[in-house]
Amino acid sequence: MFCKLNSGSVMGLECQPVEVEVDISKGQTAFGIVGLPDASINEARSRIHSAIKNSGYDYPFNFRILINLAPASARKEGTSYDLAMAAGMIVASGELRADLSDAILTGELALDGALRHVNGILPLSLFAKNRGLKRIFLPEMDAPEAGLVDGLEIYPVKNLRQLLEHIEGKTFIAPYARTENPNNYRAPEYELDMALIKGQEFAKRALEIAASGAHNILMSGPPGSGKTLLARTLPSILPRLTSDEVLEVTKIYSVAGLLQSSFITERPFRSPHHTASGVALVGGGRYPRPGEISLSHRGVLFLDEFPEFARSVLENLRQPLEDGTVTVSRAEGSVAFPARFILVASQNPCPCGFYTDPERQCTCGSAQILRYRKKISGPLLDRIDLHTEVPRVKFEKLASDELAESSEKIRLRVEEARERQNKRFRGLPVTANSEMRGGEIRQFCKLDDPSIDLLRAAMTRMRLSARAYNRVLKLGRTIADLAKSDDIKLEHVAEALQYRAKSE
Repeated sequence: MFCKLNSGSVMGLECQPVEVEVDISKGQTAFGIVGLPDASINEARSRIHSAIKNSGYDYPFNFRILINLAPASARKEGTSYDLAMAAGMIVASGELRADLSDAILTGELALDGALRHVNGILPLSLFAKNRGLKRIFLPEMDAPEAGLVDGLEIYPVKNLRQLLEHIEGKTFIAPYARTENPNNYRAPEYELDMALIKGQEFAKRALEIAASGAHNILMSGPPGSGKTLLARTLPSILPRLTSDEVLEVTKIYSVAGLLQSSFITERPFRSPHHTASGVALVGGGRYPRPGEISLSHRGVLFLDEFPEFARSVLENLRQPLEDGTVTVSRAEGSVAFPARFILVASQNPCPCGFYTDPERQCTCGSAQILRYRKKISGPLLDRIDLHTEVPRVKFEKLASDELAESSEKIRLRVEEARERQNKRFRGLPVTANSEMRGGEIRQFCKLDDPSIDLLRAAMTRMRLSARAYNRVLKLGRTIADLAKSDDIKLEHVAEALQYRAKSE
């Protein structure tokens, strides 16, 4: 007999339809899986045999079993097809009758028939809804993740036997009752707070601007001045994730297998070590997986000890910083991952770290300092909006019991600035000032005559590039938003110019 069931293959963040076709006919005992399966799918033959036997059903011996994963031209990988293949074998063997044409099945089988977690549940659920399918059968522990998708009946399955008895009508699996709501979730709590950071008012102001407009920032200063602490406190002043951003980030973490709860409620903060490879940062592999820049989507990518990263690795950031996406191309095909993140980088001014410290003598030679700074290319530095110094903190401030302004108060200003941007960009594919392109810059970043004169002088004196010019305008727009000003004024442009790299 023949049986066909629905499943899906996750490629990047999207899902492609896969039809699990099972044919059982009389003949010499054989069990084959075709359709370009990988090793884990071929190993499913042993898992399915034990799962069917231990679930109390008869395994079809003395039959020729052939399973085709269509389309046969696309490579398949992973263990998510186990449930569909096992259920298809039982139906094709004639042990039970079922109409599962409106359903999609996914899950890895244990030898006793229990179902285990699989990655990519959210993309698969969205795919099922968009294809017009009404039901999804999946591992019980994955039901909350699928619950983010409305308009789909979700059946949490404990084991193969429970699924088959549900199909026969012997038992009933209650559909999952949704409790997840990406529009209404508890705000995350942060251990770090700006109130606990002594001094560094200039750096805090730069971080507030970066959070308000999603701008990239580079902090430079001697060891122990607080660069890492400032960077790790940045998420506490970022606005809450919107419902659309929750789904975007959750899809990425679902595909990467890093989802610890039903959905992501906190903006990502990723801090890879400086020995990370280009593939680890950008993403890749035979079957491409998201890298650190995609795992930082709508959050923060913190690169501590910026010049210690391999130059070839850092150069991979240039295109994602401009486009907000990264395309990973392999022999199997190309996959695009979102990468709209805030880059926060920190560095020492020289190898010993004390070149700009007024209280410590720098031991580096001029050639060493030049070689150290050349590790970061000019085009990459040009893509960073804010360059700020983080000096040594004086004893009086460290010993003071006075608390600084809290993260909550700063976040309120940031959220108000973001709200102004949301209204400004309504109907446009832009969510923050840093994402503006040429057309939006011309429309929303108009300057008065004094501001134009100041910027003209700065372009000549600081030797600003055309990209830097646009970034100054976008930064000025954000500073104006924080000041609740509809127009970019002279003082806003002047402050934006302060944050350009001093070497320009």
